[in-house]
Amino acid sequence: MSTIQEGALLWTPSAEFIARARLTHYLDWLARERGLRFSATTPEGYAQLWEWSTTELDAFWTSVWDYLDLRASTPFTQMLGDRTMPGAQWLVGAKLNYVDQVMRHVEEGGSPDRTAIRYASETKPLADLSWRELRQRVASLADALRKMGVVPGDRVAAYLSNTPDAIVAFLATASVGAIWSVCAPDMGQVAVTDRFRQIEPKVLIAVDGYHYGGRAFDRTDVVEEMVAALPTVEHLVVVPQLLGEVNRARFPQALDWRDLTANDVPLVVTPVAADHPLWILYSSGTTGMPKPIVHGHGGLLLVQTMMGALHLDLGPDDVYHWYSSTGWVMWNSQASGLLGGVTLAIYDGNPGTPDLNTLWRFAQDAGVTFFGAGAAFFANCLKAGIEPGRDFDLSKLRAVGSTGSPLSAEAYDWIYRHVKADVWLNPISGGTDFAGCFVGGVATLPVYAGEMQCRNLGSRVEALDEAGQPLIDAVGELVCTAPIPSMPLFFWGDTDGSRYRDSYFDMYPGQWRHGDWIKITPRGGAIIYGRSDATINRHGIRMGTAELYRVVEDLPEVLDSLVVDLEFLGRESFMPLFVVLREGVTLDDTLRNTINARIKAGLSARHVPNVVVQAPGVPRTLSGKKMEVPIKKLLLGAPVERVANPDAMANPDVLAWYANYAGSLVRQGGAHGETAPALESWRS
Repeated sequence: MSTIQEGALLWTPSAEFIARARLTHYLDWLARERGLRFSATTPEGYAQLWEWSTTELDAFWTSVWDYLDLRASTPFTQMLGDRTMPGAQWLVGAKLNYVDQVMRHVEEGGSPDRTAIRYASETKPLADLSWRELRQRVASLADALRKMGVVPGDRVAAYLSNTPDAIVAFLATASVGAIWSVCAPDMGQVAVTDRFRQIEPKVLIAVDGYHYGGRAFDRTDVVEEMVAALPTVEHLVVVPQLLGEVNRARFPQALDWRDLTANDVPLVVTPVAADHPLWILYSSGTTGMPKPIVHGHGGLLLVQTMMGALHLDLGPDDVYHWYSSTGWVMWNSQASGLLGGVTLAIYDGNPGTPDLNTLWRFAQDAGVTFFGAGAAFFANCLKAGIEPGRDFDLSKLRAVGSTGSPLSAEAYDWIYRHVKADVWLNPISGGTDFAGCFVGGVATLPVYAGEMQCRNLGSRVEALDEAGQPLIDAVGELVCTAPIPSMPLFFWGDTDGSRYRDSYFDMYPGQWRHGDWIKITPRGGAIIYGRSDATINRHGIRMGTAELYRVVEDLPEVLDSLVVDLEFLGRESFMPLFVVLREGVTLDDTLRNTINARIKAGLSARHVPNVVVQAPGVPRTLSGKKMEVPIKKLLLGAPVERVANPDAMANPDVLAWYANYAGSLVRQGGAHGETAPALESWRS
């Protein structure tokens, strides 16, 4: 196992890499067209560029609009009107449509026969969809939606897998001016209807089933239950992905997806206001009703094109893969690669079936140039000991992205040792909340282990202390002190805006508190330490959970872990550490002592847990995040039915185990005979 130190230099961009970077081209344009001269090849130079981009918001975002040649059918009169958060106004007066920017790559002297989407699944071999074919299918479905009576502002809900069909449905919906919302078909009926019922969709587009992990999952019953639970749905469109034909016995009135996407008609795109809703995403819903988060056409057009060009360095020659289900915001982010004319490479299936080489094999076969996945995927590859760089031809790969949770320094090192030595590693961190990134990568700077390279342009992100003062080289609350175009327009159904304000603006009024611990390094990089509401506070020393996970999960016996610090009303905290062990390994005193010794040596004696407990799994949301706060609430005595919605979990079967463990602590006065205080007396 690697012993790489956090902050170790792992990669430096070559002069050629810097010269071809789109950020370099943007800075040349900025000097030529605006008379502004910046360099982004040193931390100091990038810091000056970032400072300008976050203090001169009008100038920066207008330069992005002009440099990327974005267009509106009615020009904006102001880039930024009212800048108050929440409620900042962007692209004031503009009429536009997100889909117009996508389809420019077909219609304005582009190459319509070039590949728009490259796709494979567990059951289907690699295939290509051209830009011409994409436009035809989008135009056909948009025409069908209009014939169904769908008008701007109507909601189209989708229950679809990560296939080209989902992207076609999204673009067709947006072209009409309707509002898109999608859930992945691995979500249960309750979780989906909890989301869709709030937005009252007129049309539901659903698959009849899907394949995952070598198994077929028939969702006919779920779709039938959804239709019954959604009284506003006037039209059901079935994608016969599993059965091959629409089940007319169950859905006699359903429309067949194949019929709706087969017609050759002109594409008609409806211009809408810049602040017209494009899509509705959802909070995790693990601790309450999911919040429907509404984002607009204009803000997303600005942020996604800027991020793709200047921070992911994507262009028309790239093949862009980010493994995701349709239930994660990274699906939306990958789909937005089409704004820049990028070829998308999408895979539908279990990345571990038949083994963890599956996505690397796909990257080879699809010619992927930018490969992205959740941090947990890379951690699993490391633990499995695979060597993709040895076993596959990854010669076209030039960048690797990660998100979802902090990527350990060891995973950084594994990528450079066993994927590719000369690759730009670009972890990012942002959120569903604003469909963007606060911190991420820049192609012109070095990569250091465990550290994201920069704060993103246009994102005034600080690490704030409790008094609201910015910190450098110390951990603080991640707070965005200036508006970003893709921040939510509102939460659907939140008529007075109170849920929106309470979610982000309660601690620092007028400033967005994201809920993460962050450290800004002296060279301008960033390290995320986990959720700030899952903080460990042992004897006055505060730390994020990611540091402890890094130490514990570095042990070869440990596959996964979860820690919660049960600090309550000033009493001395009680901290259990749950570990998921490799098959055949049992937690005995020797391993328990090894874990505690590693924590003591790697962190401090104060961070040694009260108990170490072997668990069957770590509860995770559907997007793969560890459910630290719900388990913390459960162990503090909250009823299991209040702390988490099983339908919003990736592995709901483990929840009962944690509920039983909470009860056993009360009954036994400790855990596994150790000297932990009785949780019942501790609670009281």
